[in-house]
Amino acid sequence: MEKKSLYTLLVHGSKRFGQALNGISLSWESELTMRLHLVAMTVVCIAAYFLEVSLFEWMVLFILFGLVMSMELMNTAVEALCNYVQAEDHPAIKRTKDLAAGAVLVASVFAVAIAIILLGPKVWGLLQAA
Repeated sequence: MEKKSLYTLLVHGSKRFGQALNGISLSWESELTMRLHLVAMTVVCIAAYFLEVSLFEWMVLFILFGLVMSMELMNTAVEALCNYVQAEDHPAIKRTKDLAAGAVLVASVFAVAIAIILLGPKVWGLLQAA
């Protein structure tokens, strides 16, 4: 690969990375649900640390974190686009926003269920020992 094309790749890659970080920042600033998901993720990480979960369990948890956060970002993007395209209430826009929000809900519910399956027995064991 030529130096110029490698340089161009690095410049464009870093620009896109910055844009992605900006998107995450915008979501943090504007979306309460994103902040709630991040708080929940932090609580789960603290609990998982003290419960001494295995490497595999950490991997599962991080996959779930990524899934829920990605869905939340996509939902935010869909809502922003819908609001730009059609500021007034419209049945098609409502349907689109509801579907995107439903995707976040599905991911979140399954993430909680899996977290309970992973962490529940450890918590139960601690409660039994106490």
